[in-house]
Amino acid sequence: MVATKEMPRVDPAVPQAEGQVRDHAQPPAPAPPAPGRPRLALLDGLRLLAALSVVLFHWTAWHHGHWGRHGETAAEAWPWLSQFSSVGALGVQLFFVISGFVILLSSFGKSPARFIGSRVGRLYPAYWVAVLATSLLTFVIWPEMGTERTPADIPANLTMFQGGMGVGHIDGVYWTLWVEMKFYLWILAFTLIGMTVRRVLVFAVAWPLLGNVLYFILQSSGQQVAWVEHVFFPQYSALFAGGMALFLIFRFGHTPLRWVALVVNVVVGGLWSARVQQPETVELTGYDYPFWLFVGITAGLFALVAVMVLTPLARVRVPGMTLAGQLTYPVYLLHQLWGWWLIMLLSPHLPREVVLAVSLVAVLLTAWTLHRWVERPLGPRLQRAVTAGVGKLDFLSSSR
Repeated sequence: MVATKEMPRVDPAVPQAEGQVRDHAQPPAPAPPAPGRPRLALLDGLRLLAALSVVLFHWTAWHHGHWGRHGETAAEAWPWLSQFSSVGALGVQLFFVISGFVILLSSFGKSPARFIGSRVGRLYPAYWVAVLATSLLTFVIWPEMGTERTPADIPANLTMFQGGMGVGHIDGVYWTLWVEMKFYLWILAFTLIGMTVRRVLVFAVAWPLLGNVLYFILQSSGQQVAWVEHVFFPQYSALFAGGMALFLIFRFGHTPLRWVALVVNVVVGGLWSARVQQPETVELTGYDYPFWLFVGITAGLFALVAVMVLTPLARVRVPGMTLAGQLTYPVYLLHQLWGWWLIMLLSPHLPREVVLAVSLVAVLLTAWTLHRWVERPLGPRLQRAVTAGVGKLDFLSSSR
């Protein structure tokens, strides 16, 4: 999922030669805000909508039995809504596209130390609280739910690298954070060798294509593909890479090669999303939708982000969008297991519509509390401390 601060103001469409390199002797100083620079406010709102689509997928379509008297499964409790929320898992694909755009937007020209500090400060405070709170729910408050996890998994989960350690996630939704983390490692490598427009463009095409070629060649010959999935994660790489191509168009202008990079990733990302989500939707919700529906929805998500950042909508300011973006991450971290618990408690006593509304309000309020009292005070301090500590290492202190 995407975990970013408010979108910074950036000058869009500044022409630059494909191979031109910035002067990175010093990290570029942030320019003072200028009238007319886009804030990309609608992109923040889109992030929250992506999170809510995943929430509805888990609450009203997933095969869980916590709706009690309203139905044995969520789809039975919500026979009409579940027909639409059953494809809400594609909100994750939208997160990844936005992440490819925003992480590049916020890291271009930063030193490795600043990039590491910004990611640690943004991701970990809320995540640590969420892991501990969900562990309390899973092992103490609601052990009847049943889980394959044990308290011994908590330390690994607190690192956010549990996916690479072979340790299960305390909450199943954390799998996306491991995918995001691997993308951040690729971006960190870029900050080490130096970002240029040409390098980013080549990477945005070569990364997903190479990963797919390796994956299918090894798979067809009966060889292990686990290392390819860890390094290249071909199921999702085109989503991030497509977001990167959108950043290049947004920041440096339209060129045929940048649009080709975008189109290639839309095609690859759409095909992979359908390959993954079509059978999972059947398994997890019981709805069997056509393969090409998932391809079309994924292409539509790319188009939606493109409209938000490449048209005059980039300059639209809507009250509340910054808050929407700030709530997205904690909503995502907390919604699944805590939401199921609330649904289980309330369903025997209240109409399903009331249960859904109360659960959603509760998660949003909890997310606001987590943002207000954990992320806001601790995030900047942690960011500064990590940036200063990592910056003492010469090879991480300046961008190239």
